[in-house]
Amino acid sequence: MKSDVKNLWGEELSWIKDESLKNKTAKVWELALEKSVLTPDDLNKIPFTLLCGPDLKVTFMDHKRSVVHIAKDAGEKINSMYHGELKVNMDVLISGAILCDVGKLLEYIKDSNGKTIVGTYGKYLRHPFSGVSLAEMCDVPAEVCHIIATHAGEGDLVKRTTEAYIVHHADFMTFLPFKERLII
Repeated sequence: MKSDVKNLWGEELSWIKDESLKNKTAKVWELALEKSVLTPDDLNKIPFTLLCGPDLKVTFMDHKRSVVHIAKDAGEKINSMYHGELKVNMDVLISGAILCDVGKLLEYIKDSNGKTIVGTYGKYLRHPFSGVSLAEMCDVPAEVCHIIATHAGEGDLVKRTTEAYIVHHADFMTFLPFKERLII
């Protein structure tokens, strides 16, 4: 695993027990970083969403890590409290949470002032599509690609797995309050 990816995701990747899946998950991030104009340093500085303006202090990686941690906690709680009636595959869940926004590295570019904006690619293909494409290039299993594909609004048109629901809700519960909050 390259040091950039290890620095971004070391703790969270260590939670994936299946070594093959862990390596494939890291490889997707390596590929995305190779194809992106964004650096790991940028990911720790840019706002996690471009929809709330440039003054947002929550960075892309703050948001990404929080989604992974929330999803992991939810999956563990479901596994411990639902008597095996609703099983969560923790490796699939964690990999999917780590990868759900990786396509944004292809969506975003920097303008002539160095500001992060949505580029031409991102105007035509949103990150769930580009994320699945990157994941498939690295032989990530279909159940993880399903999470990437369905974590955003596009997933409202299909049935989601339990793991996909968890990632979807972890992502939206930490995004919608910024987008739709009432300021009093």
